[in-house]
This record gives sequence, structure tokens and C-alpha cells, in this order.
Amino acid sequence: MAEEKIKEKKAKPKIRPTDTVRDLKHIKAKGWPEEEFFVSGHRACQGCAEALAVRYVLKALGPNTVIANATGCMEVVSSPFPTTSWAVPWIHVAFENAAAVASGLESGLKALMRKGRLPQKEIKAVGMAGDGGTADIGIQALSGALERGHDMIYFCFDNEAYMNTGIQRSSSTPFGAMTTTSPPGKMSTGQMTWKKNMVEIAAAHGIPYVATACSSYPYDLYEKVKKAMAIKGPSYIHILSVCPTGWRIPSEQAIRYGRLAVETGFFPLYEVEEGKYRITIDFPEPRPLSDYLKGQGRFRHLTPDLIDKIQERIHKEYMTLKAKAGAP
Repeated sequence: MAEEKIKEKKAKPKIRPTDTVRDLKHIKAKGWPEEEFFVSGHRACQGCAEALAVRYVLKALGPNTVIANATGCMEVVSSPFPTTSWAVPWIHVAFENAAAVASGLESGLKALMRKGRLPQKEIKAVGMAGDGGTADIGIQALSGALERGHDMIYFCFDNEAYMNTGIQRSSSTPFGAMTTTSPPGKMSTGQMTWKKNMVEIAAAHGIPYVATACSSYPYDLYEKVKKAMAIKGPSYIHILSVCPTGWRIPSEQAIRYGRLAVETGFFPLYEVEEGKYRITIDFPEPRPLSDYLKGQGRFRHLTPDLIDKIQERIHKEYMTLKAKAGAP
């Protein structure tokens, strides 16, 4: 009897449904490939939504991909010598030049095919970086690559701070957020500037495709990557990547906070295709922003008047976006 009780305790718990892709059967039903191109063994933090986003992105990109990955979280956790989690050609580049190297890859691939040294087939050059490597130190390289019209996709995995180097603020850090370089106190309310709108900056270059995405909405993310793959010319996809460590939330809450960011209008999901805006997941009545802010340690110091100030700004920006998309 004692042995039977021990066996019962060791029995595996039932798998509970989640908001992410649940099982192989579900993946097949949606037409997703079974192959994994960002594989297990990496050292990302528990609950890292950025690692999840990279996995989904690679499923959509497929094997005919070459990646230039800037210094950052994904580079550090995925490539401790002599191992790697990348099952496609992958290059670690400096913090500031992922877009420059990706544009060089695209030009080099075309030259090799023209000379007959590579078979004529679709191979997509891809740049990847975090918000620091995109909105701050990498913005000049990105702007140049978009302006030159390279046939490439650039992904910004936005966890809203320099998480890899100690949770310092970036220009993508939201107003009021606490970081190690924007601490709240008597003379400060945390981050003093508003989040830089990199999506609109990319769209202003007049490129064929720009989109936002979040790993909490995997099918929306997957379809946008597939669309970018099919487009000739530069594409830019900005992915909100929930960081439990930097946002100071429980690791099992990453998917929930990604959904709250979208449901409150804090991070709307939309695309700009040939200049035409379309909101891909809309909420006629967004949830109160406080639903998203509460529970995050980086916002715990905010007073009601500051929350109201942020809510007013978020509402105004969301209404502007809906007007661009032609929504009433």
C-alpha cells in the first residue's frame, strides 16, 4: 500500500490548456512545421517570452534562413561555447550592426547565386536585435538598410530595457518604469521619457511591410512572419517580449502580461502593408491600463495620477492608430 501511494504522488500532473501553442496535434492543424530551428538547451530565464518568440519566428522562417544576431539576451543564452541552440546559419554580430550585417548577407547571397556558387533559391537574410540594439545604438544601421531597400527581415525583440546587461533603461522603456538607471525616488518617477515608436519610424521609410507582434498571440505572430517572408524588399517586425526578470513578475505570468499589454491598448497588434494600416487583433473596449500595470514590480511606485496620465496617452495613441486603420 505504501509503495502504491508513492507511485500515485510521482504520477505526472495533467497538462492544462494554455494560451500558447499546446501540442503537436494543434500545430499540425494550423499547418505549422514540426521541425524546430531554435532548439532546447539554451539558458534563457524561466518564463522568457523572448525565447518563445524566437522559436515561433524560426518555425515560420524555416531552414532557408541566415541570421545576423546582435549582442543581447538571445545571443548570450543561445551560444555558450561550444554549444548552440540555432539550427540555421547564424552569426553573432556587434550590438549596433545587426541590420548592416543582414544587408551585407543579402547582397552576398545574391552575388554568390549570380556567380553560380550557390543554387538559385529563396534564402532570406534576417537581422535580430533587442530594443537597445534597435531603437538606440542600432538605429542608424537599421535606417540605412531600410532606405537602401534590401530584401531582408529585421526583428526587434522588445523587452523594454537592456535586460542582458543589468536592466538599464532604453529609449523603448515605458514612461514611469523602474530600471537600474531610472530608479524612482523623491525627485524621479522612474523612466522620464515616453517609449520611442520604432514601428512608426520604420514605416516612415516607406518599406513594403511593418508589423507588431507578441508571443502571447502565436498565430498572429506566425502569419506576420510568413507574410514578411513572401514580400520582396525590407520588412520590419517589432515583437513585445515579456521579461519576467526585468518586469518583476512571476515567471509563469509571461503569457498573461503579453495579452494584457494588447488588451489594454498598451501594445496594439497591427500591420502596415504598402502604407495601409490594419489592426490585426482589436478590442472595441480596451481594458483599463491599471490591469496591465498592477502586479509588475517595475510600476509598483506609480501613483493614481501618474497612472491616469499614462492611460490618457495610451488611449490617445490607440485612437490615432484606429483612425489610420480606418476604424470608426
